[in-house]
This record gives sequence, structure tokens and C-alpha cells, in this order.
Amino acid sequence: MTAKAPMNLRRLLIGSAVFRLALILYGEWQDAHMEVRYTDVDYLVFSDAASLMASGSSPYKRTTYRYSPLLAFLLLPNSVLHRSWGKFIFSASDLLVGYFIYKILKQRKVAEDLCLYSVMVWLLNPFTFTIGTRGNCEPIVCAMILWILICLMNGKIIQAAVWYGLVVHFRIYPIIYSLPIILVLNPRYIQLGNGMEASTRYNLWTAAKSMFSKERVLFGLVSGGIFFLCTGLFFHLYQWEFLNEALLYHLTRADPRHNFSVYFYHIYLQYGRQLSLVEKLISFLPQSIVQLVLISTFAQDLPFCFFLQTVAFVAFNKVITAQYFVWFFCLLPLILPWSDMKLKWEGLGCVGLWMGAQLHWLLWGYLLEFKGQNVFLQLWMASLVFLLANASVMAVFIRLQRFSPIFLQIKVSDSKSGVKSQ
Repeated sequence: MTAKAPMNLRRLLIGSAVFRLALILYGEWQDAHMEVRYTDVDYLVFSDAASLMASGSSPYKRTTYRYSPLLAFLLLPNSVLHRSWGKFIFSASDLLVGYFIYKILKQRKVAEDLCLYSVMVWLLNPFTFTIGTRGNCEPIVCAMILWILICLMNGKIIQAAVWYGLVVHFRIYPIIYSLPIILVLNPRYIQLGNGMEASTRYNLWTAAKSMFSKERVLFGLVSGGIFFLCTGLFFHLYQWEFLNEALLYHLTRADPRHNFSVYFYHIYLQYGRQLSLVEKLISFLPQSIVQLVLISTFAQDLPFCFFLQTVAFVAFNKVITAQYFVWFFCLLPLILPWSDMKLKWEGLGCVGLWMGAQLHWLLWGYLLEFKGQNVFLQLWMASLVFLLANASVMAVFIRLQRFSPIFLQIKVSDSKSGVKSQ
């Protein structure tokens, strides 16, 4: 059984790689012969930005490029080797996510068959295998987040901090994971890998000191240092153009175009009027409240906490596009082994509810976009339905999930009696 396990995973990865290669080649054909392109429009933006960087110009001369210059740097070979270079990078990251899912679950002692089924949830998901082959960069972010989890599980705090600072610079949304990470870096928790050793005595003084433990301070200083180092470097190179487009834009973004967010209709009605900074930031309030509740309740089960945080963050965001869904799709396989959800009833029910709410929204979006009908109010109501669908699915997952912390807690009876392992 042990000898066959790597082969099974290898075959799954090789088959997935061949399939993704075929999709990239097909995409080249479709782009050349059909009116509707296979390639994501964002990929054209990335490629243009990389071309500008290769010529010595600022990537931000390409309108709508609102990412870190690191992304344009990764795609420099687009101009030299082949225009599909970036798709291969993104698809390779997609495969890496599958491998990391397997690695995390095996370290958490999940059975081999269940590990492979969980990997299939990612690798064979139509949404995930098209997003990389169409030229979307999100698989890179997903791979970095899973690698951070692996580093934390093995007690490699500095390495986790380096990658965390980098991923927050690359794509700002993973900042929401900072608080649960800090909470689990606690001397009262023994890591399941080659982690930190807990002290043998624990009293009020050590409890106070643990708030600013060596691990927490180290993670904060290193991750913050990497983030500000990257940000400072690119600010030096591209000045305020970089800061406004890559960072500040995402904090105050107000998109009047229709999207899944419940905020789009208000933004559309206010379009043309200069919104105050308070109005632009007020939408973060419900988002922040939900995040704090989830973190305070589920932080010790870090993958499950990440999953719930991401679903809630996307559901309450000011702008929601389909590519955001991949942010939590990569975390879903990490929590399934501890779910009591039955596929026949709760599982299919959640999928049906979530997909049905999307299709309902897309119907009104089609009437607005392609038929020119004035259905803004109906579309906004469909956005409310989609928000409720996300909340309902989260509630089902919470109700059926078995709490499974990735660290072992140290139970303390009093300051003199030492500690007990849970």
C-alpha cells in the first residue's frame, strides 16, 4: 500500500498536467480562430505590463494593471520565449497546490484514499483547471498560502513569515490571515511537526509574556519586514504610481459595473459623485466584524478558519468576480476529511444552493448586459440571494465540521502542578 501511494499521486499529477497542457494549446487555437477568446482579458493586461517592464518602462503605463510588479517580472519571458509562458507558470502553480494539499493532509494523518480524493476536489474542478490555463494568476497565491501552512505545521516560523510577507505584497487579501496565525503561535500549543517546545510551567506571568512571545514577535517582524522591503523597493522604482495602483486602489475601490457584490447597486447609483473616504471604507465594517467572530471561534483549526474567513471576505467584499472563488476552493480540500457532511444530501444541497444562486444572478446579468433591460434592482436582489447562499453554506459547514486544531494544546491546572497534554 505504501509503495503504491506515490505512484497514484504521480499519475494524478501527470494526468492533470497533460490535461492542462492540452487546454493551453486549445486556448491558442480558439484565440486564433474564434470570436470569443479562451484567454482571460486580465492575461493580456499582465502580458502588456511585462512587455513594458522589459522595455524599461513602468508596468503601470498599462491601464488597469493593478498588481505587484513581481507579476509582470514573472511574465517577462512572454515577450522572449512565448506569449503563453505565464499560463504555464500559473498552471504549474495549480498543480503545486494539488501536491501541497496532499502533503498537508498526509502530515495530519489522513488516510491515503481520502488524501487523493481531496486532491481531486482541486485538480479535477472545472473552475480551477480553467482559471490557470486561461491566464489568471490566482493559483500562485493559493500555492503560497498552502506553503505557509506547511511551514507553520513544521515549526518553520521564519520561512512562513518570509512567504507571508511576500504573498501579502503580491495580493493584499491574505492580510486577513495575520491574526489567526499570530494566535496559534502560542507557547501553550505544541506543533505536530518539529515545532516549538512549550514551557513546563504556565502561570499568569507566562500568560502575559505569551502575548508577545518570541514566535509572535519574530513572525511579525520578519513578515512585516519583507512586505515593507518589497513595497519600498517598488515605490523607489515606480513612485506613487505603484502605491496607488497596486495597494491603495484596492482599499478604496468603487466599481460601478455590475458584479456579485451587494454593494454594486449603491456604488452604481452614486456613480459620478465623489465618495468620501469614510463612504469608501464603511463597507469594511461588516466584513471586519464577521472576520473577528470567525477568528475568535476557529483560529486553532487554522485551515478551517482560513476557509471560513475567505468565504466571508469574498461574500462581503465591495467587488466580487468569479476569480475570487478560487481563493477558498484551494482550502476546501483541507477541511473535507473532518466534515460530517454527506455528499448525497448536505453536500449536493450546498453545491446546488451556491450554484443556483450564481445562475440566478447570471440570468439577470445576461438581461442587463446583452439585452439592455433595466433590471438593476432585480440584479441587486440576486446579489442579496447570493450573499444569503454563501452565509447558509458557511453555516452548514460550521455545523457539520469536527474541530481539529493543527497544534496540541497544553492544559494547565495551576501554576504549581505543571502541564498536561490534551
